[in-house]
Amino acid sequence: MLPTPDTSHVPYERVYEPAEDSFLLLDTLSSASETQYLHETFSSDASSSSKAIPFVVELGTGSGVVLAFITAHAKTLFGTNQILTAGVDMNAFACRATIKTVEKAQADSVAEAGGHEKPHGLYLGSVMGDLAAPLRKHSVDVLVFNPPYVPTSEMPCRPETFTQDLPSKTSFDDDSYLLSLSYAGGKDGMETTDRLIDGLPEILSSRGCAYILLCAQNKPEEVKTRIQAFGPEWRAVTVGSSGKTAGWEKLQIVRIWRDVSA
Repeated sequence: MLPTPDTSHVPYERVYEPAEDSFLLLDTLSSASETQYLHETFSSDASSSSKAIPFVVELGTGSGVVLAFITAHAKTLFGTNQILTAGVDMNAFACRATIKTVEKAQADSVAEAGGHEKPHGLYLGSVMGDLAAPLRKHSVDVLVFNPPYVPTSEMPCRPETFTQDLPSKTSFDDDSYLLSLSYAGGKDGMETTDRLIDGLPEILSSRGCAYILLCAQNKPEEVKTRIQAFGPEWRAVTVGSSGKTAGWEKLQIVRIWRDVSA
């Protein structure tokens, strides 16, 4: 089992704390079936068309635990440490926390390897933004998204502008607002995820895939049907599940990609 990155430095009063959904993503990405898929698709030993260094992006990084895990364990997950990673979040505190989480995880991975190799990928940094807006079109090879999936009566307003300047002090209302960005999903918990799904054809590269977390009330089967309606080459399958059998909190990870052989 691969070690989970340290997030003890994260200010959880204003940044989403790793929970069952976060750990399901870690378990899924490191499962035998998904590491095999990632190796076959992105390893430098794969076909010549797949030799370009993969660009891995997490949207809504929160504490950075998932992005740090991917970066630190690149060699195991992808079969190569030649990957580039980056994060996007609307919360400046989350961006700052992610930077530190990734840095610590990279250092730990080198220590675990005895200091003789660097099994981790190259982390480019984290930027503030709304979903994939800061990214060049068709540039993402692996997208990871743990969205605000909780059904709520209304959505928090998205920031009109973004600044990396962190206030020296925040109020309880400020902190509550920042946390609401991480969990409030609006109708069916899908308002943010719907926007991301609509943009996938322009976000992903030709070999790109997306790992998106959904809960039962997000109606995952309808989501998969919607993806397949993009065209005959599009695929959407459940590759991870929390295993619960009742209640809306049941979680699953859906992998979305184009089957270039279709």
